[in-house]
Amino acid sequence: MKILVTNDDGVFAPGIRILAEALSENGHSPVVVAPDRERSSVGHAITLTRPLRLWNIEGGAYAGGFPVYACDGTPSDSVVLGLEEVCPKADMVVSGINRGPNLADDLTYSGTVSAAMEGHFLGKPALAVSLNCGPSETLHHYDAAASALVRILEVLHETILSNGLLLNVNVPNLSRESIRGFRVTRKGVRIYREKVNRLNDPKGRAYYWISGKPEDALSPGSDVLAVSEGYVSVTPIHMDMTHFPSIDMLRDRGLESLH
Repeated sequence: MKILVTNDDGVFAPGIRILAEALSENGHSPVVVAPDRERSSVGHAITLTRPLRLWNIEGGAYAGGFPVYACDGTPSDSVVLGLEEVCPKADMVVSGINRGPNLADDLTYSGTVSAAMEGHFLGKPALAVSLNCGPSETLHHYDAAASALVRILEVLHETILSNGLLLNVNVPNLSRESIRGFRVTRKGVRIYREKVNRLNDPKGRAYYWISGKPEDALSPGSDVLAVSEGYVSVTPIHMDMTHFPSIDMLRDRGLESLH
């Protein structure tokens, strides 16, 4: 397949390079269009207030001989430019490999997942893939995550193309041999404690750092539980956010009779 590859960690991040090279080695034709620098946690932002630049990356950053482009916009900008200008005949969009997980409610902030969403909105089947590594970990098993993604494509090739699926994939930061298998999951629950830290600068003025400590509800069938147990989590994402059970309730309350 011809696959548009993007991310939110930047075009020179090891995760996207290892992913694109693995796709190429397994017979696919990747085309990389990614932000020129890290754009993590920007969500689904699209740049509308300034022009965007897109340029070809040449040299030894990537092996394989496939096209690589950098964009000075967001991950979603990269997908729009990639599908409209660089690779309009792409069969699908793959976003990642993200440095860090996109589990539970984190996917709503994720530039990685949002880039896959943009591909989905533009009519392409799409996958987001993330590696569950923490900020203090120095060993990152991107090769295992790339291998897991290739395996998923082998199994779901025809299904993905026919149904236009959007999948959120999270891979434990383990060697290929240590990963226990694959689990189809639902989005779990992650709550951040102490989310806002108030500090003072040298002049005594307050500033704020948003981070927090994640606490996961390890409920059966969830993505957070699967990854914590050493499994690759594959979560199908539903993009229609309408809360259908409330439609009749709101009509019964008389909202449609207001003038």
